[in-house]
Amino acid sequence: MTHDEADLSAVRTVPVARRPNKVRAEEFAHPPGTDRSFHAFLASLPDVLVARDFRRVVHAIADAKRRDRGVVLMLGGHIVKTGLAPLLIDLMRRGIATHVAMNGSAAIHDYEIARFGATSEDVAAGLKDGTFGMAEETGRGMNDAFTAGMNRQMGMGEALAVALDAEPSLAHPELSILLNAHRLGVGTTVHAAIGAEIIHQHPAANGAAIGDTSHRDFRRLAAALLRLDDGGVVLNLGSAVIMPEVFLKALTIARNLHAGKPQGFVSCDLDMQRHYRPRVNVVQRPTLQSGAGYEITGHHEIMVPLLVWGVVDELEGVGR
Repeated sequence: MTHDEADLSAVRTVPVARRPNKVRAEEFAHPPGTDRSFHAFLASLPDVLVARDFRRVVHAIADAKRRDRGVVLMLGGHIVKTGLAPLLIDLMRRGIATHVAMNGSAAIHDYEIARFGATSEDVAAGLKDGTFGMAEETGRGMNDAFTAGMNRQMGMGEALAVALDAEPSLAHPELSILLNAHRLGVGTTVHAAIGAEIIHQHPAANGAAIGDTSHRDFRRLAAALLRLDDGGVVLNLGSAVIMPEVFLKALTIARNLHAGKPQGFVSCDLDMQRHYRPRVNVVQRPTLQSGAGYEITGHHEIMVPLLVWGVVDELEGVGR
């Protein structure tokens, strides 16, 4: 039996100068030099793949601020649990974040931090005897706020902020995204998923109030998205399902009502792992015709501070 072999002496080669190259030496990372500032750190990153994307997202947020475009933050509960509220509040205080939308989990953690200074229970331990999610003060306080909000035609986020503001004593008001957004005049919406949140199992739960206030917030989010047009940024931080689904529907409402706008914005999903819905509903589909979408994978407690510091550094470093 014979075995044929390819004759390598006959292959055609090409000059390396004619070959398109994806990586160039000048794009490599730089070791620490005499300048140890955060700006120098960012500049030292390789201009490759996600490091390049990260700087583009930082620039897009800073540019949106400079051009008075919308910057919408969409939050999952883990963002609050990992202690990132002070950074997001700072973005609101600087006028960078123009709207904050969160799922019910994020609202619960934010409410508990503000009132009691602690949150996040041991699910497995509480599930043994059915006490998981049965905190009296959380369930009653939030549900009463929804009912009051429904009666006053408030959204869920607004209702919670007003309720917190009326509390005679709060453990950490300075750490509440809901409360500080309210005081700063930044729109905040909460998007409930009935049955998926611990407060829905409390005796005070009122389905009509939950539906009324959260649906009002859905309409408010759809209105807020118009500011994304021509240079805005929407960030999905740690929500795998609820916020990507809500965003997609709110976006189509906005485009339906405003002749196809918003267009030409940047979207970014920043999460610990990649999921289907953030990828297609936040990163890909909304930017197919215009704009750009990015996926940055990393732990929230590291990536969000890097992002916020990068944005502030770019905005304050003009003329550096």
